[in-house]
Amino acid sequence: MPRRTSQRPPKKPATRPAPATTVRIGLVQGAMSAEPAANLKRYLALTQQAADQGAQIICLPELFRSLYFCQTEDSRHFALAEPIPGPTTEAFQALARKRGVVLVASLFEKRAPGLFHNTAVVIDADGTLLGRYRKMHIPDDPRFYEKYYFTPGDLGFRAFDTRFGRLAVLVCWDQWYPEAARLAALQGAQLIFYPTAIGTWTGERSLKPVQHDAWRTLQRSHAIANGVFVAAVNRVGLEGELDFWGGSFLCGPSGALVAEAGDQAEVLVASADLTEIDLQRQGWPFLRDRRIDAYGGLLQRYLDPAEAGCASGERVLKASVRKARVPKARVSKARARGARDA
Repeated sequence: MPRRTSQRPPKKPATRPAPATTVRIGLVQGAMSAEPAANLKRYLALTQQAADQGAQIICLPELFRSLYFCQTEDSRHFALAEPIPGPTTEAFQALARKRGVVLVASLFEKRAPGLFHNTAVVIDADGTLLGRYRKMHIPDDPRFYEKYYFTPGDLGFRAFDTRFGRLAVLVCWDQWYPEAARLAALQGAQLIFYPTAIGTWTGERSLKPVQHDAWRTLQRSHAIANGVFVAAVNRVGLEGELDFWGGSFLCGPSGALVAEAGDQAEVLVASADLTEIDLQRQGWPFLRDRRIDAYGGLLQRYLDPAEAGCASGERVLKASVRKARVPKARVSKARARGARDA
């Protein structure tokens, strides 16, 4: 008689469920106070509110734990920075785990003594800290003195697989660079999030409509050129000499606006049908038709007149073709082998 054994059959490895085709996106737009602890408490509550409205991926504005301190160069502001992982990421990891939502949060990261970054973290729906993106493009304009505070990012442009889809994060000034959005899309990002702190100087309020429209238009163009969803999340209110205009929005891969906030605090929740990406790219196959053999000039800071124009383009193209060309002798041998194998 065969001996009985108490051994149980091995458990099958857990498999991750396939992401849904429609995802609910939550954009938390609001004002900030001078108290980091109060800001953290408020944005935890607003994130809960977004989850209550059915949001599955929730993004907060840039540097939401403080007022926009980069209007001046003041070493006292370095005290606002925190490590990652740290108290803010731990609080949002617990919230993500409890509510089963994906979170994108922008922080002032203290990497080491004297080394700081403007960093966005991505937290999965089980509370896992998937990773971070460090802002690559750092502005240095009047009232936007970020180079004083932030070291440029050194992690490159990244995409993250989450429970509800593959997303990339770029931060504020990155939104003016089509190369950043392209590299995110080439890594398979279905959604690109832009935590932002952008507004108009009070001394030129008459330019606010033009500046706001340019900001929105350029990000919608990233959605069109790459066939992805784009979400921008801004702050609101008057801080010092900057009037932050809000206007957070979600647009689809055609560039059409799905939802847009006004200029007051708001939790904006809208749906992104990810099947639109494939349909849009079939109709407008921009990725298919890219001439990657002819873009060598993009690696230069500037193409000086002596090197620019058709002549330069021809040189770059010819050099690329030479690198890709297979020697005739090698082709002949390959053909001969193919004939023998046939």
